[in-house]
Amino acid sequence: MSSNREEPLTFASSSPITVSDQLDNNSYHTDPSSHIGSASNSFQNDTFLSESSASINLDVEFGFSRPEFRLCQLAGTVDFYERHVFVCYKNPSVWPPRIEAAEFDRLPRLLSAAVGARKPDMKRETRLTICEGHDGTETSNGDVLIFPDMIRYRRLTHFDVDTFVEEVLVKNSEWLPGTPEKLKGWYVFVCSHASRDRRCGVCGPPLVSRFKEEIETHGLLGKVSVSPCSHIGGHKYAGNVIIFGSNVNGEVTGHWYGYVAPDDVPTLLEQHIGKGEIVDWLWRGQMGLSSEEQKKFLELRLQLNGETNMESNNKEVAGKQLNGDNITACRSQVDVMSCCQENGDTCCQNTQSTVFPEKIDNPDADERAMKVSTDKKRSGKKLVSRSSSSKGAFTRKVCAMPTWLESWEREDTYAVLAVACAVVSVAVAYSCYKQLS
Repeated sequence: MSSNREEPLTFASSSPITVSDQLDNNSYHTDPSSHIGSASNSFQNDTFLSESSASINLDVEFGFSRPEFRLCQLAGTVDFYERHVFVCYKNPSVWPPRIEAAEFDRLPRLLSAAVGARKPDMKRETRLTICEGHDGTETSNGDVLIFPDMIRYRRLTHFDVDTFVEEVLVKNSEWLPGTPEKLKGWYVFVCSHASRDRRCGVCGPPLVSRFKEEIETHGLLGKVSVSPCSHIGGHKYAGNVIIFGSNVNGEVTGHWYGYVAPDDVPTLLEQHIGKGEIVDWLWRGQMGLSSEEQKKFLELRLQLNGETNMESNNKEVAGKQLNGDNITACRSQVDVMSCCQENGDTCCQNTQSTVFPEKIDNPDADERAMKVSTDKKRSGKKLVSRSSSSKGAFTRKVCAMPTWLESWEREDTYAVLAVACAVVSVAVAYSCYKQLS
């Protein structure tokens, strides 16, 4: 993740399907047949009170006031992937729990199957997600948005799925029936898949509404786009938000945020989009980095900014992530971890292994950290050293510096062979010329 200053731009226009973890498939799933609302034959004021009461109950059970909200650490909770494909298709109110397997939704179902079948042939790990689509708008049904490529293809149909996957996702070329449009600006996606999980269904819509309000308030209309999307993984971290955009160097980053509440929206717009700074205490990870690299990236950012008291800093951020009712029960990170374990929840990681720094005001340090982390990923070689005690000591992961042999790629071999062949050809041609002379 590049954390150098990101400038607002003018708007112009996984395994392939990431499987959620076991914790996502639990009792939080919505019963599609259930309807929460006012009773029939009641007076208007009774209806209003009934709906208000139901809304409060939903928030307490599944929303921003739920007991487990902001109990778990976030950094490192995004699985590694390199490309995100969004298909604009209908809206969350009609999405089935697993839209990619829906019998009557042929486009997402066939696209999911095609991407899954061609996964071994793809050079980049690809994630497929559904976002809201409305005909006659900038995101019409069948439109496909691809990040970090920042391109849009218009009006894909189920008849075109196989050729689209072959040409665009496998061969990384253009889909001839369509013309790719360059995307500019910022794109925000909020998981609002109510039929998949109640928490996303309760938290997502208020976040989308607040983003739209704040985008207008901050004068970002035409520069920032927000859309609800289907399941992206990590229901327990709802509200889940992904932000895509280009930095001043033209590099596209995809940042994931979790436990986002409506009051956090102005911070994301002002700090992340306006200043190009990461909102660390809500940050889950980034497209292009592995889970371990995401954690290491935050630690490296902390070190580059001269912070040495890691334990103290962790406790500060842990305090931010706890609800008022949970602060007493979880005053330290050790308490947070034991609290999760007692409830049979394994969502909390070793709190001494993951570092959550406060707001970092140095974009240059963020950029240096991003470059180091990206180099580590490309090297493909990691050296992990662990120092532990009986009570669980601080865990530190050290990545080995790549040697010329480790960083040697297939393209380099082809280039050397081409040069060698060229030299031999020139030598033979020169020899023949000398003989003829």
